[in-house]
Amino acid sequence: MAVHTSSAAAAAAPTTRERILSEALNLFAQSGYGGASMRELARRVGIRESSLYNHFAGKAAILEAIVAEHGPASSASRLEEPRYKQLARQPAAFCRQFALDLVEQWSDPREHQFQKVITAERNRVPGIRAKFADHFYTREQSLMTDYFRSFALAGLVSTPDPRETARLFAAGLIYIRLEHYVMGATPSSRPNVIEAIDRYLAFFLSLIAAGNDDNKKRKPKGETRGKAAPD
Repeated sequence: MAVHTSSAAAAAAPTTRERILSEALNLFAQSGYGGASMRELARRVGIRESSLYNHFAGKAAILEAIVAEHGPASSASRLEEPRYKQLARQPAAFCRQFALDLVEQWSDPREHQFQKVITAERNRVPGIRAKFADHFYTREQSLMTDYFRSFALAGLVSTPDPRETARLFAAGLIYIRLEHYVMGATPSSRPNVIEAIDRYLAFFLSLIAAGNDDNKKRKPKGETRGKAAPD
């Protein structure tokens, strides 16, 4: 029994790579990318500086890995999980699940650190801005568009443009984040955030409800009910 418990604990322990990224995020948020040194990072991780290079080519590669695993990248990865694919015929459940997952992400201190780092560094490190844009504007929005296109083709929602519908959905959630997590002196309480999310989802889903007469009027000529316009 003790052996099993020990094995389980070992499996749950973070890998050296994960520890490097976690400590790097802390260090970059505290000292800035330019002020952070590989020596200090190695000290925090508890390994030799030379050992860092067994995992990453350098400091820029570490920052790229952080961008690839946090923020919009983590949202995009969620959309590819089976639990989301199971909601491919449930637009209301899909939207609520995505919004609630974002609330969890927004409440994570690591996400606050990530936003601080990416805001400060995305224009200073070659390739970081492009990588960040790729994860946010390309991958996440493409996946979200695919979901809304499928909803429309199945007649579950009414929209003349799935891409713009996905952007509208994301825009409302971004505004809620700004209002409740960014602009105020302190973050809002979770119940207040959930209330704002529910109010927004009710409004958004009413806009794209199947059979919505306003959406029918906006459809391009030649488009039949339940079919989505191309991107």
